[in-house]
Amino acid sequence: MDYDVIVVGAGLAGLVATAEMADGGKRVLLLDQEPEASLGGQAWWSFGGLFLVNSPEQRRMGIQDSKELAWQDWQGTAGFDRIEDEDYWGLQWAKAYVEFAAGEKRAWLHKMGVRFFPVVGWAERGGQLADGPGNSVPRFHIVWGTGPGIVEPFERRVREHMKKGLVQYQPRHRVEQLITDGSMIVGVSGSVLKSSQAKRGEGSNREVVGRFNYDTKIVLVASGGIGANMELIRKNWPSRLGEPPKQMISGVPAHVDGRMLSVTEAAGGRIVNRDRMWHYTEGIKNWQPVWENHGIRILPGPSSIWLDANGKRFQAPNYPGFDTLSTLEAIKKTGYDYSWFILSHKIIEKEFALSGSEQNPDLTGKSISKVIGRALKSVPTPVKAFMDKGEDFVIASQLGDLVTAMNKLSGNDLLRVDEIGRQIQARDREIDHTFTKDLQVTAIRGARNYLGDKLIRVAKPHKILDPKNGPLIAVRLNLLSRKTLGGLQTDLSARVLNEKGSPVLGLYAAGEVAGFGGGGVHGYRSLEGTFVGGCLFTGKVAGQAIVAALDKETI
Repeated sequence: MDYDVIVVGAGLAGLVATAEMADGGKRVLLLDQEPEASLGGQAWWSFGGLFLVNSPEQRRMGIQDSKELAWQDWQGTAGFDRIEDEDYWGLQWAKAYVEFAAGEKRAWLHKMGVRFFPVVGWAERGGQLADGPGNSVPRFHIVWGTGPGIVEPFERRVREHMKKGLVQYQPRHRVEQLITDGSMIVGVSGSVLKSSQAKRGEGSNREVVGRFNYDTKIVLVASGGIGANMELIRKNWPSRLGEPPKQMISGVPAHVDGRMLSVTEAAGGRIVNRDRMWHYTEGIKNWQPVWENHGIRILPGPSSIWLDANGKRFQAPNYPGFDTLSTLEAIKKTGYDYSWFILSHKIIEKEFALSGSEQNPDLTGKSISKVIGRALKSVPTPVKAFMDKGEDFVIASQLGDLVTAMNKLSGNDLLRVDEIGRQIQARDREIDHTFTKDLQVTAIRGARNYLGDKLIRVAKPHKILDPKNGPLIAVRLNLLSRKTLGGLQTDLSARVLNEKGSPVLGLYAAGEVAGFGGGGVHGYRSLEGTFVGGCLFTGKVAGQAIVAALDKETI
């Protein structure tokens, strides 16, 4: 037997686990169906946001956080309601993850050279009760270097072990079966795919040129979720959110297909919480797509007016950046798969950011001068490119012209200028006072009490229809596929469990394929910064647990 462990999937969770196991002296075979250009998987494309609790960055910004407050927020957001069964291990992983985020996580990363942007972001603000969904305080820490900056130290560690002979990395190897001997996993088999020159994120060929079969003591599945598999998304779509979307854009490359979920299930692994998933409501079509149906998420500040497809303003807590799942449910209840932002030029100058490493070249390139330049420019360059070239943007000086263009873009006549004008005028009248009954205006003012939001994230409250704040901008928002919240159920050692709740011998899982821990560490909702972080944590735990099991021969 040439390998102690076979890792299926060379995304972040797979890299972290491989590095940990090789550090422990174990021989690892790392397999992935994509070309080497895609090493690091989805994490490379991410904004690089991480959920940290009571960090030095928070304290410098005057944010008082604690493990107790974070756990309160996690529980209120997750809404675990299958405690005796599907949520049992997800809840245990959640407790462990909050401990990690409040404890060793930052120091562990810092030791490897990971640094953070000094202004902490406030994602998923909630907008309901204190014990309900959302972050009570800003916790979204942006890695200096974004997604590539978080992938790099683990790729470096893995490549060092490759030179030493402890790790063998084989791209274009698609695992199709987990081989069993009785009740134990003893290897993998699958197809060797034809080599591909596809760049990172681009679709690669699926031409089979050979077969492989490898024996091992342990298999770790770290293959990601179903975010690009629209068929599986619709199949698992929860009835509580209405009918599955007919139109969605994809926030992840095509190789995020979920195939290893069914492969692992066929070998005895249990999948739980299939109906839980995390899709964004502020998606725009990429004017310069890398993969098919490529979408980008707007990371909005709280000031844009959010209208449904019929032109009706959403109610609390469905404001920009407050409660993704609630807003998704509200959109689906309209019978349409899109909605609208209407905003002023002053709002887009300060409040629009785009998710993804490629949409933030200043942060990704670790350029202090470019970051300062972003703050000084009226509109960030990537956002301006979408305003000029993106098909979902409409710009006009007059509201009537704006609404006419919005109707033309959507191909219907649902929007009425008098009704939209009435709603925005009513909102604008509330700006005349320091007090208001408009909860969105109250939330904007509350956000500006946080220095980070006041400096770079939230525009000063103003009248949207006042010409001096124009021109007016409308953005059609598409539903954007992203994360799988359910997955393979695992115990706190990352061992995959079967339908009876017992470990499948020799089988482990980490990352999104395991619901970021336990088959669903997030429950129904995410606090954000917890997907990349979940890959880090589960990869670390799995790698260390496998080393311990091999050392003790307790596979």
